Amino acid sequence: MDWSGTSLSDFPVPSPSSSTQLTFHTQGMVKKLIGKAHLDRPLIISNRKPQRAIDLQTTLDPIKEKSAVASNFAGAVEIAHIIFTCLGDDDDAMTQTVDEVSRVTIVKGKLFVDCSTVHPDTTDHLADVFAKTGAEFVACPVFGAPAMADAGQLICVLAGPEDSIRKVRPYCKGVMGKANIEFSDQPCSKATLLKIIGNTLILNMIESLAEGHTIAEKSGLGNDNLHQFIEVMFPGPYTAYSGRMMSGDYHKRKQPLFVVDLARKDARHAMGIAEVNGMRLEDVEVADKHLGDVRSFMGQKGDIAGIYGAVRRISGLDFES
Repeated sequence: MDWSGTSLSDFPVPSPSSSTQLTFHTQGMVKKLIGKAHLDRPLIISNRKPQRAIDLQTTLDPIKEKSAVASNFAGAVEIAHIIFTCLGDDDDAMTQTVDEVSRVTIVKGKLFVDCSTVHPDTTDHLADVFAKTGAEFVACPVFGAPAMADAGQLICVLAGPEDSIRKVRPYCKGVMGKANIEFSDQPCSKATLLKIIGNTLILNMIESLAEGHTIAEKSGLGNDNLHQFIEVMFPGPYTAYSGRMMSGDYHKRKQPLFVVDLARKDARHAMGIAEVNGMRLEDVEVADKHLGDVRSFMGQKGDIAGIYGAVRRISGLDFES
């Protein structure tokens, strides 16, 4: 689940870009950067598994000629000025980004924009590492399902020096996203702290929907009747996840939209942050237990919405709806 970097040349003149480890989200982000950012040179795509970058490029018609595939990330960084990275976890963010960048002769003056969902401490460490090399750094995690990435409707959370954010802003709202949340001249870790806390709200939403649909079925209310209420009362993400649960999408799809292992990683970060601050997130603890059940039942293909299946099983129903 990791993607690294669009490299757009000297701001404000758009230019080459690079990316690594392409997820459902980042594939949509790449397409929007190419299609809407008015680049004057190809966006460079790279991935630790090069074939993934090649496969993505084949889907870019009729804008395929506006992209290029790099054989490795360091090579892409060499010719890039703005590099977007998105890695699946904290270890990847540190080893993949820092180790690869260490192979580049000169990074001074380059701007690294990390869209990874990682612990705020990891973000602070990355910011410190890049500052010591003379490079700029902005944290830019995003909120939104893959379909929102495809539609350019993500919510981008930017934190870091205002001068650096100014260079990233043109590629967020109106290109990759529908809105920005900005923490200008605040620590970069504020962005990933919001991302981690925000993800707990999403996790709690899914847990509530899973329990609601399960009791609706067992009590005789019926899932369709509950869904009508959700559509009227909670349009948007609630309705979308309710539909995924009812349709069985959470166990039918070949590839998860939100991988269970990454959801658990985010939950662990949130619970750890809570503990350091003298509290517990008991609702997250419950949801994480159910995510563990999803992992046991579906393995790596488990999806966060599979919490519904876990709640169903605990309640005496089949995992599959």
